[in-house]
Amino acid sequence: MGKSVYIAEKPSVAQEFAKALKLNTQKRDGYLESDNAVVTWCVGHLVTMSYPEVYDERYKRWSLNTLPFLPKEFKYEIIPAVAKQFKIVKGVLTRKDVDCIYVCTDSGREGEYIYRLVEQMAGAEAQKKIRKRVWIDSQTEEEILRGIKEAKDLAEYDNLSSSAYLRAKEDYLMGINFSRLLTLKYGNSISSYQNTKYTVISVGRVMTCVLGMVVRREREIRGFVKTPFYRVLSTVRLEGQTFEGEWKAVKGSRYFESFDLYKENGFKKREKAEELVSYLENPKPVTCKVLSIEKKKEKKNPPLLYNLAELQNECSKRYKISPDETLRIVQELYEKKLVTYPRTDARVLSTAVAKEIHKNLNGLAKYETAAPFLKDIVSFGSHKGLEKTRYVNDKQITDHYAIIPTGQGLGALNSVPPTAKHVYDTIVRRFLSIFYPPAVYQKVGIVTKIKEEQFFSNFKVLSEEGYLKVTGVFQPKKDSDSAEENGDVTPGKALFELIQTIKKGTELPVEALNIKEGETSPPKRYNSGSIILAMENAGQLIEDEELRAQIKGSGIGTSATRAEILKKLIHIKYLALNKKTQIITPALLGEMIFDVVDNSIKSLLNPELTASWEKGLNYVADGDITPEEYMVKLENFIKSRTQGVLGLNNQYQLRGCYDKAAQFYKKGK
Repeated sequence: MGKSVYIAEKPSVAQEFAKALKLNTQKRDGYLESDNAVVTWCVGHLVTMSYPEVYDERYKRWSLNTLPFLPKEFKYEIIPAVAKQFKIVKGVLTRKDVDCIYVCTDSGREGEYIYRLVEQMAGAEAQKKIRKRVWIDSQTEEEILRGIKEAKDLAEYDNLSSSAYLRAKEDYLMGINFSRLLTLKYGNSISSYQNTKYTVISVGRVMTCVLGMVVRREREIRGFVKTPFYRVLSTVRLEGQTFEGEWKAVKGSRYFESFDLYKENGFKKREKAEELVSYLENPKPVTCKVLSIEKKKEKKNPPLLYNLAELQNECSKRYKISPDETLRIVQELYEKKLVTYPRTDARVLSTAVAKEIHKNLNGLAKYETAAPFLKDIVSFGSHKGLEKTRYVNDKQITDHYAIIPTGQGLGALNSVPPTAKHVYDTIVRRFLSIFYPPAVYQKVGIVTKIKEEQFFSNFKVLSEEGYLKVTGVFQPKKDSDSAEENGDVTPGKALFELIQTIKKGTELPVEALNIKEGETSPPKRYNSGSIILAMENAGQLIEDEELRAQIKGSGIGTSATRAEILKKLIHIKYLALNKKTQIITPALLGEMIFDVVDNSIKSLLNPELTASWEKGLNYVADGDITPEEYMVKLENFIKSRTQGVLGLNNQYQLRGCYDKAAQFYKKGK
């Protein structure tokens, strides 16, 4: 009987497989070997797509005459820096004493692609060896052994492999054709405007779309005109304390549906607000009558678990770290067995994992922060029926379930930096919170009436902290400004107890009627976290998780690539990142590139189109369409857009666009 080969994506992962299998290995150059097994590794990508000049020397010189470049057969080559390791891996895969290959690269599209390219270039497939795919969700010993035991035939992942090849071909063809096309057509107009020697216009299926999202948002902010409005507030006295009410022009009001209104709770002009106050204050002293009082409880459930995008957004807000830094940290935690696979879009668990969740909880008993929460969870018994909750849904999982702590590898926490400890703690707290009951708020809504005009007061206090005990308590603002955001004010305990004694029909003295000026707010700039969420949801910046769940669309890029794309846009100076605030803004060059694309291949800026390409790749992975069908669509898109640009003669017109953008980048501004 021949030997089995286990091929991992990195040396550190290969070591974990050797440990889990309890192999008595000898260390060789680039692999480990025992009596019955060989463990080897890639070092990320070993193979890449060849440059156009490898196909034909004439492609070395950029020329409009050679576009579009659409090869019938794609060429690949070994990456020179890792040629030695490729040679070692090729030797191992093609050894005559090897009869079975276990593919243990990352369990995702990119991991699949890394191995398939190596196999293709090594000629290993032709040797008809048994090939098995190991698919795991964490690097714990138990999970590695399960993955090997349940490994499926590699052929079952052929559709995923096709999708991976197509993603690479798509990025390659769009990048080469459109970057060359737009550089040759418009590069001179940008370099002459900026007084530089030359400008290469870098275009990508995903990156150009993300650039468009940021530039559009910045231009919305610039074009925004603030609108002032004037609210009328009552200050009502109640046994030595006061509370505020907000006037609204509801049915029965003399201003109901008036053109003088800004929405229903304010006026466009101060004079009208003053007119209302004057009317209500005559005669003095002013009193109000309690028209209604409504008491109710509001439950807030623990949020869903983290996927990568949610975690990146949380870490951007909380720790001011960039998405690529978050991914690097959580990848390290994964490799140290502390958390499950990070590159996931799912926010729920599988039924199989839910049934074994006690193992994760038991492991966390050694994590000091978790200990008091675990006692609560045991007393609730909530871990027993987890599979029946909204946190478990097999239909919402494609490759991997949500990011959760494994309960293992806790000794490694001592060797990670403080930020990584914070990220781990954030994941643990979100995980533990799903075993807690909802937070419960007591809400009281009071409607008071002065003459025929109604004033509204809303109060909210936390009565049962529930899951907030784990994640931290959120308190609404304690002043009336919060009424503009959610209508709720958090009063002091004494005032809240007094408010609950008020009865319908009670007359109360009005201490004052005030006018409060406000103004409309422009859209918010993206930060490094919210842009990742916007990419996940095809450009819709929705931070409310329930609204996001309703959209369920294919996103821009994947959980594995979004952070890297953002990093590249910042590196090539199309976008700028404020490291302290994590706010993202365009650079002048980025705005000029946006104008070029907007006036040539506008569809590249369309988030929905970019998301539809990603959806197409998912259809290939699911076997719903063939790779050939996808390639036809891709080639037609490139041909038609190339022809369209070749027919344009609008370089001079773009100068006006550049001027418009440049005024915001003059020195001193």
